[in-house]
Amino acid sequence: MSAAVQSATNGGALSPRHVNKKQKKDQDGGDGIPVPEITNLDYVNLTTHADAFGVDPVPISWGHPDPLVRGPVICTVRHMSQRNAIGAHSGSYCIYTGLAVAAGKLNPDYVPNLKLTSPVVKIGPHRGWSDPKKIGSIDPFGHLTTDCYAGYLNKGFDIRPTIAVTKAHIDLPECREAIASGRLVPDGTILMPTGQSVVTKAAIEPVWYLPEIARRFGCTETSLRQSIFRMTNGMYPELITRPDIKIFLPPIGGLTIYIWGDPDTIPDEDIELTCRVHDECNGSDVFGSDICTCRPYLTHAIEECIKTAQRGGCGVVIYYRKEGRSLGEVTKYLVYNTRKRQEGGDSAENYFRCTEEVAGVQDTRFQALMPDPLHFLGVTKIHNFISMSDMKYNAIVNTGISIVNRVEIPKELVPKDAQVEITAKVFHGYNAGEAYKNIDEEELKKTVGRDYDYGKTTGGGGGEEEKKEESNVIQD
Repeated sequence: MSAAVQSATNGGALSPRHVNKKQKKDQDGGDGIPVPEITNLDYVNLTTHADAFGVDPVPISWGHPDPLVRGPVICTVRHMSQRNAIGAHSGSYCIYTGLAVAAGKLNPDYVPNLKLTSPVVKIGPHRGWSDPKKIGSIDPFGHLTTDCYAGYLNKGFDIRPTIAVTKAHIDLPECREAIASGRLVPDGTILMPTGQSVVTKAAIEPVWYLPEIARRFGCTETSLRQSIFRMTNGMYPELITRPDIKIFLPPIGGLTIYIWGDPDTIPDEDIELTCRVHDECNGSDVFGSDICTCRPYLTHAIEECIKTAQRGGCGVVIYYRKEGRSLGEVTKYLVYNTRKRQEGGDSAENYFRCTEEVAGVQDTRFQALMPDPLHFLGVTKIHNFISMSDMKYNAIVNTGISIVNRVEIPKELVPKDAQVEITAKVFHGYNAGEAYKNIDEEELKKTVGRDYDYGKTTGGGGGEEEKKEESNVIQD
């Protein structure tokens, strides 16, 4: 029986090739940990195959509560025959590792010193860690490499953490303004008089368990593998040639968790938890672009998280690297140009249609994977969800997490040019709350954004003076 057939019959877990048990025990020294095989990097192997001679991946049983039985995720270049994951560490930054090697700045055989890198606070284990339906897109043991897999490291395996947990002070001008206005009051522990707030933060790289990813998207694992292989122009041939390997480290952005207050209180449903799940928007979050509500909603959530922590609860912001609804910043800016140049100007009525015209789809964030870091933290109840997104709300509650209050962005925080966005989203199903309950079709049709007076011959006209007078057009 081939390794691929074995994989299909044991629920997707990796099974090592059949070897003599006594021989295996002699090889691993009796501790159950195999002897690492170091790959010769002097030649290039285009791909590997499940039934090839010498291929013997370290077994992994995704969802097992015991990390040693579950097994470590091995996705480094030093152990090609024992590797049990497709892809590479560091997400999209793995390409820079290749550049560093090509430039002679990095020894490809280098193994990091992880002795002082362990998490600064304890997270988990939680019940959801052993349920693939709760966690299938990150490795819940990814921050415990030096603890759970010390035996592997001591034996010479190169195993990298996919989660790092540290502490920091963050300094936002909005927090200083909130102190000046009296909305926030420094306490010297959570919020400093300088406006800095103290957080625990965790950086997380994606680690996909492919059978679960396929289940969530309602497709077969084979279809998922083939689609990724095709749409990356054949970047990962092992998606096709290694059906026995069920773990994939995709070349996409990860996420960061920011925690105000004591992380140990998060699983306690009787202790208040405020949370926002935020998708990256470089233009607004970093540079303050006013075409969307991203930064003001994010900073409002941070303010609410600080207040919750000061009341003895906990505040959590999960920041995903999903720029432009995961379509990318180039696509987002192309959409901006289409919105501004279309006939009639940047209108709320055509807000979503413009994205579809450029990208072929409204949104590729696909919130089915989004709740995983909540389960990593042990969340079962969110008292204040700082989001109007129906997609995020549904994705979270469908995994068994209850949400008590949904908090919309205050109207006074919505930038002028972002009226198009907020009006379109509320009309098409975002939670309106009390602040936006009066948005109707008439409001949708008359809400128009700023006119930059771009060249209108490309992509249509619009924006003439008579049209400006008839609508809620934004002018500076």
